[in-house]
Amino acid sequence: MNSSIKSKLRKRIWDLMLRKGIATFPLPHHGRIPNFIGAEKAADRLSRMDIYRSADVIKINPDSPQKPVRYLALSDGKVVIMPTPRISKGFLLLNPRLIPSSEYQRASTIKGAFKYGKIIHPKDLPNVDLIVVGSVVVDVWGNRLGKGEGYSELEYGILSMLGKVDESTPIVTTVHDVQVISERIPRDPWDYTVDYIITPTRVVRALEKYRPKGILWELLPKDKIREIPLLRKLRDELGVKD
Repeated sequence: MNSSIKSKLRKRIWDLMLRKGIATFPLPHHGRIPNFIGAEKAADRLSRMDIYRSADVIKINPDSPQKPVRYLALSDGKVVIMPTPRISKGFLLLNPRLIPSSEYQRASTIKGAFKYGKIIHPKDLPNVDLIVVGSVVVDVWGNRLGKGEGYSELEYGILSMLGKVDESTPIVTTVHDVQVISERIPRDPWDYTVDYIITPTRVVRALEKYRPKGILWELLPKDKIREIPLLRKLRDELGVKD
């Protein structure tokens, strides 16, 4: 039931952004974390928040609308942790002190991150001070929907399990105003809420807070474990049984 409601909400927002001409490159945006006109303004608004200014290490998703956040973070001297797409190769660490400042724009792209970043086992990552995620739709309670494949939730579970994040680690999302809704998105046990929703025009503090405890192995489809080498390795290291 939840998955059907979530799918309809995603389609509604994707269709709305297309109809209003809000979605921008890369297109088509259906099936993606949609890039949007005003993503730079949302990133700038985030950069003026205390939780950003005080953060030394920021985990930022690899999707296009958060590229401006990755660029600003590197420019501000912050270490960026970027999951590789589909967590296929784990996590990349980008240290701005090891990247020429003229290359920060390039390093904030997926291709550039692979060139200038270093793949690090999550157990060797520094503790994360702030998490920035992309969303297709988010409600005022802080519930969000991504593309529907669960990678963001798995990334959080991995870092939580290894003690790199905890319940006090703030989570924010940068989205367009039309992606924020006042109806409740169903929440599954593995879903987390964001603390703040940042749009080009405003900052919304979420009404609720929820964090899952690590990876919920018993609810994780076996095909997801098979397709992500890092998950298989972690499961074996922890001695988790099928």
